[in-house]
Amino acid sequence: MKKFATTILLFWLAAVLLGRLFQLNPNAINLNAILSTPSFTYLLGADDLGRSVLARLLRGVEVSFMVSITVTVITMLLGVCVGLFAGFYGGKVDRVLMQITDVFLAFPGILLAIAFAAVLGPGLVNLMIALSITGWVSYARLTRGQALGLRNRQHVLAAESLGASVPRLIFKHILPLLTSILVVEATYSLASVMIAEASLSFLGLGIQAPNASWGAMLRDGVRYMLIAPHYVLIVGLSLMSLILAINLGGDYLRDKLDVRIEQ
Repeated sequence: MKKFATTILLFWLAAVLLGRLFQLNPNAINLNAILSTPSFTYLLGADDLGRSVLARLLRGVEVSFMVSITVTVITMLLGVCVGLFAGFYGGKVDRVLMQITDVFLAFPGILLAIAFAAVLGPGLVNLMIALSITGWVSYARLTRGQALGLRNRQHVLAAESLGASVPRLIFKHILPLLTSILVVEATYSLASVMIAEASLSFLGLGIQAPNASWGAMLRDGVRYMLIAPHYVLIVGLSLMSLILAINLGGDYLRDKLDVRIEQ
């Protein structure tokens, strides 16, 4: 499974680089090739406007990587800061921050993302903002739970008794112990953000035409499933393979970084 996940991830990363290298135009329209099946001219066929599915697929995965990495970094930074301060200070600070977190957790994340995307309007930047607003809560809960236990560790208490400042206690003595857990969580977050981006684009709240997005491609292809099933199948299998590879990579990292499993 590790080799499979690595192969798929390297394949898509190489595909992004090759797409940039050959400068494929995902918006080139050819009315004579509308919904054509895979051929030497169009290796993966053409869509409902005669555009190359291969070129749009490569541009779509590039957008997916960009959105997922950007949103994951933003949500991790925000969620980890909230969780660290809540777990370190406890008391009223913990209660207030966790009550805010519980409000976000009371609603399904994808519904909140749809609501924020609808309010902000469609577009790439608004899409990332909507996903960032709703994605930090898992990091906050995870970090807060770990910080509560680490706060009373002997090395933290010893550093505090020696006069270490609060930022030093948090970022030097507590945060490094959370690195492995946060790395594993980030891998799963990448897959979740990719699915959320595709879902919002499928609903018309994400990437807008003529820009390529896997969600938008699925939305367009659904209308032609009976006469051009290859369009939906290619995009759907591509999305499935990438999400599966990322999740398998997360499972591998979790087993690799978990000391209890190694023992």
